[in-house]
Amino acid sequence: MPKVSKLVQKIHFEDFGGAEFERLVFAYHVRAGWTDLAWYGQAGGDHGRDIIGLERLDDGPPRRSVIQCVNRGSLTQAKAEHDIQRLLSSPTKFDALKFVTRSTVSATRRDAIQKFASANGIDNLSIWGGAELEEHLRLIGEDLLKRFCEGEEFPDKAGELTRFADDFAGLSDGDALAQMAAVFDRPAFRTPFQQECSLHAFKQAIDDTISALNTGVWRTREGDEIRRIPSLHHLRDRHIKTSVSRSAQLVDQLRRAFASGLRDKTIRPCGCGNPDCPVFTMNPDVAVRLNKIRSDALSAFRDAYPRFHIEME
Repeated sequence: MPKVSKLVQKIHFEDFGGAEFERLVFAYHVRAGWTDLAWYGQAGGDHGRDIIGLERLDDGPPRRSVIQCVNRGSLTQAKAEHDIQRLLSSPTKFDALKFVTRSTVSATRRDAIQKFASANGIDNLSIWGGAELEEHLRLIGEDLLKRFCEGEEFPDKAGELTRFADDFAGLSDGDALAQMAAVFDRPAFRTPFQQECSLHAFKQAIDDTISALNTGVWRTREGDEIRRIPSLHHLRDRHIKTSVSRSAQLVDQLRRAFASGLRDKTIRPCGCGNPDCPVFTMNPDVAVRLNKIRSDALSAFRDAYPRFHIEME
């Protein structure tokens, strides 16, 4: 079985400089599927926008988001307001803002920053403290965190850093599985099948998942490549590879069962006449079958990667 925990001690981000911290944050967002990432921090004169890129969303088109890195002992209200004002005074067009800091951020401070942002027209704001950043890194970038903590120098140019984050050389099976698990984190694998259910872009999501597991190419619903991840062919352990292959086969079986239901009318659009309506109705026995196939697919992947878990909606 894969080694699922390499780093158990708390990460001391304060031991690293601002540019190093920004490199790690940039590399994480490459892994998280952000595209068109640019890093302004290393060039100076960033107008409060250390990193900017397109953030992939499950329920809509990508949004242009700014990441402000704060490698300080605390994210003060004055610092947050100053960065927001600088950003708003720049020519940068954006839809969302994220602060990533090494420190702990209290609920009171989060609320105060959110209130200031909203008052200035920024409705999409998120704040990650050091613990949240570490949690996300352990989920899909534990190898990056390990290399970072062991003193490996990350590249200082955005293009080189993107290639560095996408490099699978020396990746353990556990690290590869952590990245592969992310393709299941979508409504197609969380929404229960029942007599009436919302299946927005279901078939496309299943197609994308099969492609990602088999080829490592992870795409948006529109067919645009998000990034490359390890495929099942990168896995070394025979048992792990067999389990992931079985999972991919079951996802394909789910796709074929859904297509069959559409053909024989046991799965039907709701009848409202809107071709883009996500609501479908299905016969109860078909819902049971689809839930069983999907559950088996997720179980097969969990057999390879015990840390894997999907919260059903």
